[in-house]
Amino acid sequence: MRYMKETAEPAPPPAPGAEQYPALDFANSAIALPGGQFLDLLGSPAATNQWLTEHDLAPNDAGLQEMCAAQLRTLREQIRALLAARVDEHAAPSTALAAINEALTRAPAASLLHWDPARGMYRAVAHPTTQIVDHALATLAASAADLLTGPDATRLTSCGSTPCSRYLLRHGRRHWCSTRCGDRARAARAYARRTQQETH
Repeated sequence: MRYMKETAEPAPPPAPGAEQYPALDFANSAIALPGGQFLDLLGSPAATNQWLTEHDLAPNDAGLQEMCAAQLRTLREQIRALLAARVDEHAAPSTALAAINEALTRAPAASLLHWDPARGMYRAVAHPTTQIVDHALATLAASAADLLTGPDATRLTSCGSTPCSRYLLRHGRRHWCSTRCGDRARAARAYARRTQQETH
């Protein structure tokens, strides 16, 4: 896969808030790991297809090409830029806003009505690959817009464990995206305290 040093460490579980906001899980699909390792869950067309399938945004056999995977990685970076701006209380980058707005207009707001002799009438989005990707881009952009403008926006924070670069919705005082990151942060603090005591 591109962008990825081989890593034995599995992907961490979804961060708090990812169940409500697929865009949060999407933004967190690029994962910085200890030792300079990096895991990209959208690093190849097959991996991207798997991520979309797991999030009910594409059928298993969508057959995504690299161009489609690259579009999704680009949107992910723009969403991450907007999340970072919100967390750091900076102005939202205009290029990121434009990318989200463009993605929002990609897919029809409603699934279309179809008829099949076996199923009768049903509603579904059209399924050529480009429409699958457009639908996924629109859905993820809408999720990001809901997160950034809704009541949960004030709970958005970045993981407090270095080198993790994931985002989460804060619950109480918790500032970590997973127990693994929490354990790592506590171990680093304990080590820093021990080192400080040894030098005094």
